[in-house]
Amino acid sequence: MIGLPTSAPIDLCTQAVDFRKGFDGLTGIITTSMNQRVADGSLFLFVNRRQDRIKALWWETGGRTLWYQRP
Repeated sequence: MIGLPTSAPIDLCTQAVDFRKGFDGLTGIITTSMNQRVADGSLFLFVNRRQDRIKALWWETGGRTLWYQRP
């Protein structure tokens, strides 16, 4: 179970993302393309080109957490 605060903002990256990217690559997209800070408490969602997979990146105390969902 994901323990996100109920007030956590959710930001969706609307452009397709290369899913070979990990923590550092997705953090780069957040800071450059989305003009956000990873550690601001938001949940960041990314989709692949076919829009059949999703990755979620969230900062929690102690570091970043990455979730990946695929059918």
